[in-house]
Amino acid sequence: MMEMDNLLWTLLATATLLFSIVLLHHRRTNFRLSSSSSSSSSKYEGKLPLGSLGWPILGETLEFISCAYSDRPESFMDKRRRMYGKVFKSHIFGTPTIVSTDAEVSRVVLHDVKAFVPSYPKSITELMGKSSILLINGSLQRSVHGLIGAFIKSPHLKAQITRDMMKYIHESMDKWREDQPIYIQDETKNIAFQVLVKALISLDPSEEMEYLKEQFHEFISGLMSLPVKVPGSQLHRSLEAKKKMVKMLHKIILSKRNSGMPTVPRDVMDTLLQDTSGKLTDDLIADNMIDMMIPGEESVPVLMTLAIKYLSDCPAALQQLTEENMKLKRVKDQNGEPLCWNDFLSLPFTQSVITETLRMGNIIIGVMRKATKDIEIKGYLIPKGWCFFAYFRSVHLDENHYDWPYRFNPWRWQEIDTSNHNFTPFGGGQRLCPGLDLARLEASIFLHRFVTQFRWVAEEDTIVHFPTVRMKRGMPIWVKRKEEYS
Repeated sequence: MMEMDNLLWTLLATATLLFSIVLLHHRRTNFRLSSSSSSSSSKYEGKLPLGSLGWPILGETLEFISCAYSDRPESFMDKRRRMYGKVFKSHIFGTPTIVSTDAEVSRVVLHDVKAFVPSYPKSITELMGKSSILLINGSLQRSVHGLIGAFIKSPHLKAQITRDMMKYIHESMDKWREDQPIYIQDETKNIAFQVLVKALISLDPSEEMEYLKEQFHEFISGLMSLPVKVPGSQLHRSLEAKKKMVKMLHKIILSKRNSGMPTVPRDVMDTLLQDTSGKLTDDLIADNMIDMMIPGEESVPVLMTLAIKYLSDCPAALQQLTEENMKLKRVKDQNGEPLCWNDFLSLPFTQSVITETLRMGNIIIGVMRKATKDIEIKGYLIPKGWCFFAYFRSVHLDENHYDWPYRFNPWRWQEIDTSNHNFTPFGGGQRLCPGLDLARLEASIFLHRFVTQFRWVAEEDTIVHFPTVRMKRGMPIWVKRKEEYS
């Protein structure tokens, strides 16, 4: 039954993708897939990386999708890496593409913001809008990224995140029963979304929060949809949901302005509203608040869920992590001190577990850029207009970088520096995710409360890697409270 289910999903994805590519073929003359790919390839013959552009129109997309749905999604890249080298040419998602599994080449590309600009499927660009931090370039991108990054890294926000995270975890875990399974993926999504929205716009759990969550779920469903905006289509419904969210956020902006801006920003929206450059319009601020809700739905909850998955499968790691967190709890209880954010981030083995989860889980498998000019890196030519796909997963699972790469081994990080360029779980360059420290903090707090309060048995579940990383069944577990919490 599970194999048939996977097959149906693969067929559905393939059919959807075929339709998408045909639409792109007719609507996007800048690529003219059936002819320009071969002509551009012949133009650069002898200079391009080795590889294949695959079938006319389809390229190699179907094989990429087929591998992406398997338990080894990197097999598409690994096969070509053996044949052509770490950097090769392909043709996926309707675009001639240079694929890199070379960490150094990817690092150079991600740091060159003039020669390479963001490249995303049409449905994503339609939904995000031109003012999205994912799509804007130049001084405006640096300004928005810098303002958000500075606030997110501030001790003030870390302290707030810690209080909110502990509060929402406590409220959630108090409702857990021992006579029915707890679905960790759903629980962590609910907690992370509440914490993130509070940090973004100071909205507490309420009817407004539920309305926002409902519209956001409709919005995010369109990110991987067909690029068709006719009424009734997913993209149309998602765009309508975004309009409702933008309207709600404009009301919050107006309310903040009317009540007077605080000296110290309370949230990310305050930080952007206090900018005096005149470049940050209300529409830009509203759009970027929506964009920044995505980690609360995807990356942070998946990080927490995968950590529980890997710990469930590795009793030795679970025991050491539990002992480390119980020791911290005892010391704080004995001294009558509350836990603060740097307590969680100073737990060395807990941080190693999170790092290893990021390496193995590959929540962000890679990023795409488009070349604005012909450019050569380490002898590889990347032609103007071609897509560049930095594929992190192959680097993170490369046995030349990590011994036994498919084995969950948090102890390896006692000897490896996480700042090396072979470890890029959050991307890199000027567009490096500004919330990486907060993701670690939230995961640390969740793991601390979970292992000090519960024992559990996990049901069988598998990781799905495409189109986003998630647990197929939502990671069901059966919990039992430890005696002191009974």
